[in-house]
Amino acid sequence: MGGKSSRMGRDKALLEVAGRPLVARMADLLAPIVSRVTLVGNPQHYAQFGLPVAADSWPGEGPLGGMVTALDAARAPWCVIVACDLPFLTADWLRFLCERATGLGEESDVDAIVPESTRGLEPLCAVYRKACAKPLRAAFERGIRKVTDALAELKLERIAETEWRAFSPDGSLFRNINTPEDYDAIRSRSSPE
Repeated sequence: MGGKSSRMGRDKALLEVAGRPLVARMADLLAPIVSRVTLVGNPQHYAQFGLPVAADSWPGEGPLGGMVTALDAARAPWCVIVACDLPFLTADWLRFLCERATGLGEESDVDAIVPESTRGLEPLCAVYRKACAKPLRAAFERGIRKVTDALAELKLERIAETEWRAFSPDGSLFRNINTPEDYDAIRSRSSPE
């Protein structure tokens, strides 16, 4: 969502892992968990997947604009934001994340539930209130492009690595694909779920 895949040299969403394009695999994981799966990007480019596609309001400007586009398109009070290039995500983890959000209740002032790893926040595999569109858009319009900088506007509930490791003992849950070398390494590894 929102990226140019410039280091990869081609659209990461269409890369195949375990015989499926990454974007299709992600949609398959989410479909039984959420009320609606919507892709963010060029509608003509992703029409082949038979899912609603929200045209990225700021194509090529990075994931923050894609996040705002997704939140604007959301119909539910909470929205799962997931990058397509995370081949080791599991349905169990995504279900846990969604249940954590719905368990907060309407009275909670938490804006987003974001896991944290040794690299820092993992904002491209998190749950956001639909209302986050406004402060994230304001950050984008001020010139902020780094997602973690924009999150400074929100009240976060962080999920520590000690908690999410139950879903990924080897720590690969948020490992993404940025380069052809990453892609080769992931393809040579045993197939993700």
